Amino acid sequence: MDEHIKNKAELAQEYDASQIQVLEGLEAVRKRPGMYIGSTSSTGLHHLVWEIVDNSIDEALAGFADEISISLEKDNSVIVTDNGRGIPVDIQMNTGRPAVETVYTVLHAGGKFGGGGYKVSGGLHGVGGSVVNALSKKLTVQVYKNGNIYELNFAYGKIINDLSIVGKTEKHGTVVRFWPDPQIFDETIIFDFEKLMVRVRELAFLNKGLHISITDNRPEEPVVHEFMYEGGIKSYVEYLNKNKKPLYEDVVYVEGMQDDIQVEVAFQYTDGYHSSMFTFANNIHTYEGGTHESGLKTALTRVINDYAKKQKILKENEENLTGEDVREGLTLVLSIKHPDPQFEGQTKTKLGNSEARTITDRLFSTNLDKFLMENPQTARLIVDKGILAAKARMAAKRAREVTRKKSGLEISNLPGKLADCSSKDPSKSEIFIVEGDSAGGSAKQGRSRIFQAILPIRGKILNVEKATLDKILANEEIRALFTAMGTGFGAEFDVSKARYHKLVIMTDADVDGAHIRTLLLTLFYRYMRPLVEAGYVYIAQPPLFQVKQGKTMEYMQTEEELTNYLAKIPATPKPSIQRYKGLGEMDAEQLWDTTMNPEHRRFAQVTVDDAIEADTVLSMLMGDRVEPRRNFIQDNAEYVENIDV
Repeated sequence: MDEHIKNKAELAQEYDASQIQVLEGLEAVRKRPGMYIGSTSSTGLHHLVWEIVDNSIDEALAGFADEISISLEKDNSVIVTDNGRGIPVDIQMNTGRPAVETVYTVLHAGGKFGGGGYKVSGGLHGVGGSVVNALSKKLTVQVYKNGNIYELNFAYGKIINDLSIVGKTEKHGTVVRFWPDPQIFDETIIFDFEKLMVRVRELAFLNKGLHISITDNRPEEPVVHEFMYEGGIKSYVEYLNKNKKPLYEDVVYVEGMQDDIQVEVAFQYTDGYHSSMFTFANNIHTYEGGTHESGLKTALTRVINDYAKKQKILKENEENLTGEDVREGLTLVLSIKHPDPQFEGQTKTKLGNSEARTITDRLFSTNLDKFLMENPQTARLIVDKGILAAKARMAAKRAREVTRKKSGLEISNLPGKLADCSSKDPSKSEIFIVEGDSAGGSAKQGRSRIFQAILPIRGKILNVEKATLDKILANEEIRALFTAMGTGFGAEFDVSKARYHKLVIMTDADVDGAHIRTLLLTLFYRYMRPLVEAGYVYIAQPPLFQVKQGKTMEYMQTEEELTNYLAKIPATPKPSIQRYKGLGEMDAEQLWDTTMNPEHRRFAQVTVDDAIEADTVLSMLMGDRVEPRRNFIQDNAEYVENIDV
């Protein structure tokens, strides 16, 4: 005991200044990269590009740049070029070094701090060039300014040579090239062109008049995409509605500024039943909403109700339309530019500034009221759409009450067709959605009853993209699914009540199976989206082939796997190959071995990396318009092989 006390006393004495570690310069970033870019996974890797691009966007927001280009090179470096003023090259007073060097070697150094360089700054973290430099094995900056080309070179965040003039030019702007450090990004250093391209297009929509291009120089034939939208977010709404049927022709666009906060809103109603609202603050997609979004929603509901009452479309004694009613069929983009945005929420994508609520509400109210008064025909279409939505909502409420009385949407009354598991721990429980009784029978016999539940569905469920909520609730298969999950649905959805943390779609590998899978995914995305966002939704990938040779039996997922396997095994005895047309062809043991056993099975997790893209694709695949769907199928026909019809 005495010795233990002595050791503690010695340790206490030894804890002095020498034990406090000071990480010089950018070493802190290299030591804890996740603190600065979120993670060192693929997401963090791509974040490097946006830190550099955001600096160029700031020049565009300040009115000094109108062209930005991004190119991915064969050596896996990225080059970002803009035609702005060029980062200052004169000596920075505090450091005694050129300003451009300070920007790339000192954390939180740049024109965004102190309000001198930029009124409004894009991007989320504001850590910029210095962090990218710290996490790159090599970085080069060229500044076109004062008729000269200035150059600086870095390696692992450390400067290699002093700023020098390497040529003459009449251009102005900045060129940054960086090579990510594979020691930091050990998962991957390969950039995803599609992912970058989607965000580049988004930035072009959010910054009207900005020409932004992205080039992939890695393939033999370079791939180039160029974007420029004079209409800005108005063009964005047109793009989002390209597969939908608008109620009226022109997208409504309003903008205003107060206290240096700029608010832009573009919207158009369609004949659909879902709202698609996308909000941004300083070019950041605010997935979790925030004060600007709540200000806009409040204004929209109030102004439409006031107009409907003034015009006696709604009588004084009639109930007001709810927020959900007035947003049905609405496609809207809200973009605000704030001098000092405060982001909060789990992923730092929720705006917290209280003044943004008031200003967005005031500016949008005034402009929307003016628009409705000046466009009575369009205003009437909008109000009528809301009144129809209210009637459907009341019908859905009645349907829900009837349903609760009959069969219950409560957990206490689970659907009779559900073969539940015995585990009460949602994190260990799985539910398989299977089509038809034959596959359902095999699945029920083959499963592990402890943690696997089976819910068979008959035929194709309702296409929720084209149905009102009362019709959706009247559908027995959908009702059984809502009840089995225990989460509720739509606006009442509560992901914390999920009875299973793995919801697995297990359908046949044919056209009908693919259609059922798409119908289910549409239902989950539109009415149970938090399940998808939580990573609870999976697609089972049953094998297509069984190969028997002597006593050996193997299963193959694809034709390519089958070909490779057959090339490796001896020709005799001759292998027998069975191609499965559906899950019903497998007995219980085979289904367990190939598709349900956690040791051998293959699942694809369903994620929504880009909600906007998911929204447009679902509208196109499941909506009323045939032409966009036909074009999509023709464009993607080369990727479709061996469809069983």
